[in-house]
Amino acid sequence: MRHGQTHCVRELKSMESWPETCSTSSAPARRLTVWRKSLLFNSHGYTVFDDADGRIVFRVDNYAHDWRRHTLLMDSHGNVLLTIRRCRPNILNLRESWKVYEGDEDTQTMSKDERLRPLFKATKHLGSSSCSISMFADRGSVKSLGGYRMSWSREKEWSKIYQADPNTLVAEVSRKYGSSVTKNLLDKDVLALTVHPGMDQALTMAMIMITNSMSG
Repeated sequence: MRHGQTHCVRELKSMESWPETCSTSSAPARRLTVWRKSLLFNSHGYTVFDDADGRIVFRVDNYAHDWRRHTLLMDSHGNVLLTIRRCRPNILNLRESWKVYEGDEDTQTMSKDERLRPLFKATKHLGSSSCSISMFADRGSVKSLGGYRMSWSREKEWSKIYQADPNTLVAEVSRKYGSSVTKNLLDKDVLALTVHPGMDQALTMAMIMITNSMSG
């Protein structure tokens, strides 16, 4: 993979079974609607729709009280794409950090060694509404593939993801407006997500979920 290139999970893992969640560089930006609610009764999570045709792209359904600490990002059929897990803080490192794994990290078909190697790691910057993302090849190889930087504003209700090198905007999310006629803000749990060409939508959604769970 070339230095400075955005990442697609399908390319990182050479996974033919991975859904097509990464558009080509010549394609237009993908626009998604993120509803910070699960469609299941009394469940926490997200439901993500494609603005082009209204179909469900991703979903998160969780009944656990502390669901933000361990979350599964699924496709519309309930297949687990990514496991998002918060790391336990320790006395040597008090910064919030999260690890994201390909598939269901808890599955019995995955070895213990594989479960210890993430797809990427997000680490919050102290005293700042931002964090850095380190991508890894071959399920957490020590070889880094570069990464991303995320920043957000709770007050203005937006989040942005930049490719670290070069400093290029690859995705952004904000409150969603209604029709072009009314232009009214929708409910605070309804967001507009734009994923720019070449960026994987599943990775983007995982990063957005992490920023929503980070403090500050």
